[in-house]
Amino acid sequence: MSGNTFGNILRLTSFGESHGKAIGGILDGFPAGIKIDIKKIQYQLNRRRPGQSKLVSPRKEPDELEILSGIYDGYSTGTPIAFLIRNTDQKIKDYDHLKNTFRPSHADFVYHEKYGHRDHRGGGRSSARETIARVVAGAFAAILLEKFDVGITSFVSGIGEVQLARDYETTDHSLIEASPVRCPDGTTSERMIELIEHTAKKGDTLGGMIKCVITNAPIGLGEPVFDKLHADLAKAMMSINAVKGFEIGSGFAATRMKGSDHNDLFDMQNGKLTTATNFSGGIQGGISNGTNIYFNVAFKPVATLMKDQLTFNERGEKVTLKGKGRHDVCVVPRAVPIVDAMAGLVLADHYLRNLSATI
Repeated sequence: MSGNTFGNILRLTSFGESHGKAIGGILDGFPAGIKIDIKKIQYQLNRRRPGQSKLVSPRKEPDELEILSGIYDGYSTGTPIAFLIRNTDQKIKDYDHLKNTFRPSHADFVYHEKYGHRDHRGGGRSSARETIARVVAGAFAAILLEKFDVGITSFVSGIGEVQLARDYETTDHSLIEASPVRCPDGTTSERMIELIEHTAKKGDTLGGMIKCVITNAPIGLGEPVFDKLHADLAKAMMSINAVKGFEIGSGFAATRMKGSDHNDLFDMQNGKLTTATNFSGGIQGGISNGTNIYFNVAFKPVATLMKDQLTFNERGEKVTLKGKGRHDVCVVPRAVPIVDAMAGLVLADHYLRNLSATI
């Protein structure tokens, strides 16, 4: 199975399955001499882990980080950083009924057809538990980006039909972690919680939207043709489990605007050339222009339902799939640190590419 490595200069290779012994990764290309605060990395893991509230999967995993190489005496050595997170709360019997059965809207069928052999325990490699490695690597990237004062903030802007009305520029980002659903608005957050609880009682699931804002990115990140910065961000986000859409800046709303309304006219502020508006989302021609980069990531409803569904098994027989196990009603709140992480990996990689291009 290929496709397990992400990045150009800063490269993450991840490994592990949902109910295997561990999830881990190797982060190569990380510069030497960077002071590493392990607590910051563990904090991001804690934001992603299951069991953190009554609204998410009750699977109890401590998700404790083990560094195997690449860090010495608190600093990066420039060698590959290898890390491990052990799986401890496994209930493999919960998945016995899926051994020969294809779950609707999961990867079971396509994995079976492509490889002829699959790990049915929680989806194996296709499980969102794989994203643990991304969160660790992204936390390392964030530590690197701190050296350049680049900030990345993501929050939940929608769950189901409940949508945050405020623009990202008027939201108080300090309120994100105060909400169980990571929405920085108290009233909207309460409505989201009520919707999740109501949907859970019906055995159904929900999708939603995450908005990401990147501040202080310099002018010049990104390459002009195939490696455009927003193209790499799109690939990063679309590689996350359950993501079905990506839009940057004005996104699909631009299709309803005239060019005279949509163009970001230049403006001179404090002796620097910038733009009066930011419909471009901070990127023009595939290259960052120094304004805030912002985009939306759309997540589909969780495919595993707590009610019966008709499906087929490997013998082509129609069967009834019983809903059981430990699953999220809505993955969007736990996906916030994953979006942060993938954005960080893209930005850090392009930062290193930009530095090497100017040497």
